[in-house]
Amino acid sequence: MGASSLPAPAPSAPAAPPAAALRQAPTGPRGDALLPWLLPAALLGLWFLGAAQGWISPQVLPPPQFVWETLRDLATSGELWLHVSASLQRVLVGFAVGALLGLALGSAMGLSRTAEAYLLPSFNALVQIPVLGWLPFVLLLVGIGEPLKYILIAKAALVPVALNTLQGFRQTPQNLREVGQVYGYSRRQQVLEIVLPHAVPTLFTGLRLGFTKAWLSLVVVELVASSEGLGYLIVYGRQLFQLDQVMAAVIVVGAIGYAIDRGLDWAERRVASGRPGATR
Repeated sequence: MGASSLPAPAPSAPAAPPAAALRQAPTGPRGDALLPWLLPAALLGLWFLGAAQGWISPQVLPPPQFVWETLRDLATSGELWLHVSASLQRVLVGFAVGALLGLALGSAMGLSRTAEAYLLPSFNALVQIPVLGWLPFVLLLVGIGEPLKYILIAKAALVPVALNTLQGFRQTPQNLREVGQVYGYSRRQQVLEIVLPHAVPTLFTGLRLGFTKAWLSLVVVELVASSEGLGYLIVYGRQLFQLDQVMAAVIVVGAIGYAIDRGLDWAERRVASGRPGATR
C-alpha cells in the first residue's frame, strides 16, 4: 500500500492545563492581612469571656477593662512615656553597639579563614553563657548604673548579628568569586560588588534577631537592676500585687517590639527589592 493511503494521524490531545490553573484561587489581600490577627482576637475573646464568667480570679488575671483603664491612666499621667523613653534609649544604644561589633566581628571571620580559626571556637564557647550569667561579673566591673544595661544588651545583640554576618559572607557562590578574579576585581571590589549584595538578606536576618535578643535582654536587665523602664514597671506592679499594671506593661513591651520588628522587615524588603535581579 502506498504512502498516500496511510490514515491521517489522529489529532493530538489538548495540552493539560498548568498546575497553577488547577489550584484554588489564593486568598485575597484582605484575607491574608486578617489571618495573623485571628489567634490574638480569639485569645482576647477568651480573656473577656473568662473574666465575665469568673473562670479566673481577678487577683490572678484582671479583666481586660481594668488593664485598659490602667494603661490609659499611665499614658495620661505621663508615667508610661517616662518608662518607655528610658527603655527605648537603653535598647537602641545597646543594640547599636552590639550590632556594629557583631558586623565587624562577623565580617572579619567571614572574609578571613585565619580570623575564623582563631576567633570562632572561643566565640562559640562564650555565647553559650546567657545574659544573666554575665550579670554578676559585669556588675563587679561597672556597677549597677546604665553601663551595666548597655553592655548586657549589646552582648545579646552581638551574637546573632555576628553569626549571620559570617554565614552571609560565606554563602556567596564560588563561581561569582572566580568571575570577579577573571575581571581583575580588587579585594575591596569583590567584597562590595559580589559578596555584600548576596549577604544582605542574611545580614538583615541577623539584625532582626539581634534586636529581638536585645529587646528581651532589656526587659530582663530592668527586672533585675533598674529604677525606671518597662521592666521596672513590671517588677513594681508585681511587688504591689497590681497585676493590671503588670499586664499593661507587658502589652506595651510586646507592641513596641512588634512595631520595631515590622519596621526592620519593611527595611529589609526595600533593600532586597533594590538588589540586582530582584523581582518586584
